[in-house]
Amino acid sequence: MIKTIYIYIILFLLTSITLFLGNSNSFTSTFTIIVFITTIIKGQLIIDYFMGLKNVKLKYRMFISLWLLLIVGLISIAYLLPIQR
Repeated sequence: MIKTIYIYIILFLLTSITLFLGNSNSFTSTFTIIVFITTIIKGQLIIDYFMGLKNVKLKYRMFISLWLLLIVGLISIAYLLPIQR
């Protein structure tokens, strides 16, 4: 129970950081990278603790984690690539 509260607090803090960066007027690629790193951390916390995959075999955890990395990686490539006009 106490571990779950700590996970909720960490998720809240990471979401607050993301919200602060998203509302700032200076949008840089560094902010984008920080947002995507926090997204990966939040996703992994949800996978481990709220999907219940913390204590299962590694191959089952890696499948979901690789899916998360693929999606976040593709989105980050789309944001970081220059727009062709």
